[in-house]
Amino acid sequence: MAAPVESIVDGSKATLRQLPSVDRLLREPAARALIEQHGHTLVADQCRQLLEELRRRVGTGVDAGELQDAELLAALQTRCQQALSSRFRCVINLTGTVIHTNLGRALLADQAIGQILAMMAAPNNLEFDLQSGARGERDSLVEPLLCQLTGAEAATVVNNNAGAVLLTLAALARGRPVIVSRGELVEIGGAFRMPDVMRAAGARLVEVGTTNATHLADYRRAIGERTALIMKVHTSNYAIEGFTSSVGERDLAALARASNIRLACDLGSGSLVDLSNYGLPREPLPRDMIEAGCDVVTFSGDKLLGGPQAGLIVGSREAIGRIRADPLKRALRISKLPLAALEATLRLYLEPEKLPQRLPTLRLLCRTQATIRAVAERLCGPMREALAPRYSVEVADMVSQIGSGSLPVDRLASAGLRITQRPVRRKGSGAALNELAAVLRALPEPVIGRISDGALQLDLRCLEDPARLLAQLPVLARALGQ
Repeated sequence: MAAPVESIVDGSKATLRQLPSVDRLLREPAARALIEQHGHTLVADQCRQLLEELRRRVGTGVDAGELQDAELLAALQTRCQQALSSRFRCVINLTGTVIHTNLGRALLADQAIGQILAMMAAPNNLEFDLQSGARGERDSLVEPLLCQLTGAEAATVVNNNAGAVLLTLAALARGRPVIVSRGELVEIGGAFRMPDVMRAAGARLVEVGTTNATHLADYRRAIGERTALIMKVHTSNYAIEGFTSSVGERDLAALARASNIRLACDLGSGSLVDLSNYGLPREPLPRDMIEAGCDVVTFSGDKLLGGPQAGLIVGSREAIGRIRADPLKRALRISKLPLAALEATLRLYLEPEKLPQRLPTLRLLCRTQATIRAVAERLCGPMREALAPRYSVEVADMVSQIGSGSLPVDRLASAGLRITQRPVRRKGSGAALNELAAVLRALPEPVIGRISDGALQLDLRCLEDPARLLAQLPVLARALGQ
């Protein structure tokens, strides 16, 4: 830092000389109180960073003003608080997307949260067989439930569904061809593509058919002596309409058996119950795939299932045995926190009639438009007052979606608040809406909406407790200078 200091003007040099040393600042009573509260290491580290930043500012010719120790100590206290604050934040999801990939996907049921707390507070039987007293297998904690709920002979669990697909391909098709329809070579979030998963697993992709049409004969012609798998991929995050043709799992299973190869199916967001019973779009079930003859079925735990992030693999005893024995299994294994939550979530499915009350994801998906609109009517007046006079607020019908990556094309009738700039301007309204969206994100409990059709839309499908938003309106008004 010596060279920049020598090159600056005398006034800035004088400002630099005003900066106290770390040692002197830490001897101040306010600093000693911080040390008593947080320990010397954290406070001294934040003090060094604070003074170094001020030196850099002055060193580049920026006027730091008349620096007072009291101001420095106040800044030091703020820095200590910020260093200890979590970057993980609870937010209010008003995007209209229930299973939002960027906002943590499924909310856990109370039973799952309680199970996590109980298993984290004491030693547990994660890998200990209580009957024999010998080493156990963590899969055994959820395998019976998964088999009961899907009709599979065996099951195993890994950290997410991408891992489940990777492990299945590596264990059953490493170095060998895998046949997939071109219309099913999906890309999921973060540019994660099925061909990339195949390559990473060491399998060789064989594409058959066309984007919109694949026939049984296409699969039959592609089968060779070294073919390991036919893979069926459920296209849960997009839909192809018009002239289309695909082959069902039952026909593919018959072809696979006749050819002495296996059939694997990736359901992606897989649900364990028929969603049409709750007035929602029906998704294929793992049980459907097992009954159709699939040897392996993979699906997620934190989407439609409503549990923690996990990749679930169910299927024949022989196929699951090979998957479980693959060296990748240990690298991809699920940890005790999500495993505890998964076990508790799966137990909820043993009482399906009570699922809409107990499973947050299903409860939010089942909320009626009238119920949501009643919440919007309650919030409209207070929100209008907080945003006046710069913005206008009105109750509006909206359309929610089930997931951002799962079932994004399915829509649910919803309601919420539509916020526009007042007076309405053709130019500049976008900047005003972006400013408001930023202020909402900066609230103590950030509020996340979406800007669409010239308005900031707050879809209230996922807001069951309006008090969470109402309590923040005074802060919102002050932030906008109202």
